[in-house]
Amino acid sequence: MTPNYRICKWYYCCPIKYFTDEKKLDSYWVDNYCLIGNTNCIRYQKEEAGVSHPDNLLPDGSIDSSLV
Repeated sequence: MTPNYRICKWYYCCPIKYFTDEKKLDSYWVDNYCLIGNTNCIRYQKEEAGVSHPDNLLPDGSIDSSLV
């Protein structure tokens, strides 16, 4: 059986994907938020509400100052 993935609609333009692709961020974030359509993602919630947020805001709401 093939897993039923629901990729977040913001995934392809999200800095989290970029940071993960560039190996600056562990794949944990995309695996547990982006690729399963986890709407508990703070980035997702802010995008949906039209609220500005920094690129280094992680899906759990923490800021990773090492990401630029």
